Amino acid sequence: MSHNKIDRLIYTFSKLPGIGRRNAKRIVLHIINNKDRLMAPMAEALFDASEAIQKCKICNNIDESEICSICTSEKRDKKTVCVVESIIDLWALENANFYQGLYHVLGGTLSSSENKGPADLGIDTLSDRIEKNEIKELIIATNATMEGQTTAFFITEKFRDKNIKITRFAHGIPIGGELDYLDEVTISTAFGSRQNF
Repeated sequence: MSHNKIDRLIYTFSKLPGIGRRNAKRIVLHIINNKDRLMAPMAEALFDASEAIQKCKICNNIDESEICSICTSEKRDKKTVCVVESIIDLWALENANFYQGLYHVLGGTLSSSENKGPADLGIDTLSDRIEKNEIKELIIATNATMEGQTTAFFITEKFRDKNIKITRFAHGIPIGGELDYLDEVTISTAFGSRQNF
């Protein structure tokens, strides 16, 4: 008896971050054992998401329209842009519910080992946004890792001669810490005590 479809499911789940083959087997077995309650709704949700979700043309966030709800919101401060490494970092800041400006999602950090340079991070797009929208403050919220610090330094140097305030998170974020793992109070403290970079 062939297990090709089961093996394919296990293989697919094992590719998710932090899952691995052993956990993938457990997840697949749980889904199969709860087929009516989980499998069809999950397949439908995945299909719907693959059809509808797209990357925002302005900030690289994800949404169901080509310009995300943050970029189109009239309630946001259009003169402040917070630069984050990933969408998960954007979500962490949004969950903390204190920042009301716009975002720029880099999609990673400068990294020679991953062959990621400035062009891969949309730095030119960020530069265009600053020019066209007369951005007043750039908040750099990259993670406190070596790559995050290098990326923050690069961005700061690139925009140093522009007439723009550049700030960086200060106290509260430990070196090597990632935004997604921090509680809202820590993020809020770091955000509130940001300083010129």
